[in-house]
Parts: sequence; structure tokens; C-alpha cells
Amino acid sequence: MFRLLFLLPVILSLGWYFFLKANDVPIKQGKKGFIYILAFSAIVLVFFILMIQVTHVD
Repeated sequence: MFRLLFLLPVILSLGWYFFLKANDVPIKQGKKGFIYILAFSAIVLVFFILMIQVTHVD
């Protein structure tokens, strides 16, 4: 599952793009949504990296 985590921002961004297109909203106006998607994905990534570091057994 962890190796497929890179798909999270791709899928969310595609979903947001299609939502904007379906509602005739310009991409420039929906730019904030892409920023939120990237921030959320970065937080998830940092969380998983932290959990790997915390639970790492030597």
C-alpha cells in the first residue's frame, strides 16, 4: 500500500480537475484546491515517514 501512496495526489488532482471542468470553473480560479491537495498529500507523506521512523526495529 505504501508504494502506491504517490497516486494519492494524482488521483485527487485529476478528480479536482474534472470537477472544475464539469462546473465550468477556470483552472486559475481552482488553483487553491490544487494547493490544498498538495499540502494534504505532503502531510500524509510526513505522517507515514514519521511512523516508519518511530516503529523502526533495529
